[in-house]
Amino acid sequence: MNASGVNKVTEFILLSFPCSREVQVLLFVLFFVSYILTLMGNGAIVCAVKLDHRLHTPMYTLLANFSFLEICYVNTTVPNMLRNFLSETKTISFTACFLQFYFFFSMGITETFLLPLLAFDRYLAICRPLHYPTIMSSHLCMNLVVLCWVTAFLCYPVPIYLITQLPFCGPNTIDHFVCDPDNSTTK
Repeated sequence: MNASGVNKVTEFILLSFPCSREVQVLLFVLFFVSYILTLMGNGAIVCAVKLDHRLHTPMYTLLANFSFLEICYVNTTVPNMLRNFLSETKTISFTACFLQFYFFFSMGITETFLLPLLAFDRYLAICRPLHYPTIMSSHLCMNLVVLCWVTAFLCYPVPIYLITQLPFCGPNTIDHFVCDPDNSTTK
């Protein structure tokens, strides 16, 4: 792990937005309102698709999954960012940083897989309208959605583990509001 005998980094300092306290409070309010609206809008889509049986079609299932993904996506970074707006220390532990990193990138990969699936669904519906119900069944749609989520979350455990084994000897500052491997220093 850290063979050089240098103190091991146990937390990172997120520099976030360097501005006055008043501006940070204003940013907190703006981002908090955006965060709540994002959660409510995407939550409404998920609930509408879940509750209305007429919307239990592949297209709406994919849209509901995409909305659920967006809820998860913003929950990986925004709560910590909001906390840091009001905090004096603006720190995140080593473990929390890499958990955030793992979930953030896993959600991003899931999005990368779901978007082509949405496009493929619309392609079939427009270009093969008579074959669409037999090709894109609800069963196939759910299997493809599960495949997207599982594959995306299996992409990062090994790289994250390997990165955490690197010695982080400082500086322990990240010039961002989330844990970003491009902004941290490794030696």
